[in-house]
Amino acid sequence: MKRLILIFLAFIGCTKIDENGFKTYKIKKGKHRSGVRVKRDWQSTINFQVIFNESAIYQTVDPVNQADINKLYGISDCGKHHMESSIRIGWRWYNDNLELHWFKHQFGEFSFGKITTVELNEIINCTIELDEDKYIISVDGVTKETSRSCGSNYKKYYLYPYFGGDETAPHDITIKLKD
Repeated sequence: MKRLILIFLAFIGCTKIDENGFKTYKIKKGKHRSGVRVKRDWQSTINFQVIFNESAIYQTVDPVNQADINKLYGISDCGKHHMESSIRIGWRWYNDNLELHWFKHQFGEFSFGKITTVELNEIINCTIELDEDKYIISVDGVTKETSRSCGSNYKKYYLYPYFGGDETAPHDITIKLKD
């Protein structure tokens, strides 16, 4: 039964790959997630490219939520659930700019920090590296570091586009990703 559920979840998460190798992820209006996907591995570095279009421009209902970080892509860590330990690159539309941030859960608490602002409709190169005691996160050559709570390599699962904290997507949001 467990195997059938995993096969079913894999089909739900299927996305088309375009001629340049990008997968399109859509977070539908009123939703948080772009779907359910299952991918696990032992990698300590992930490299990917992303393209945001005009759908990344949004206004939250509660102005305070405009500062929230939406999650783009990342991985669980330390052999734990992602709400306990994970690292991702996040994004937000803030002060008329598309900002990318690192977003970390450590010991069940979250923190984040701005990496850079990026342009819409451009290919953005991203890397997340798990070093022994820190995460090294790069976006188009701008690199930031933040502490890591475990020094070993654990099997990880991937975390895909997610909108919000409190609010759901105010309209359909389309993001293209390429590993």
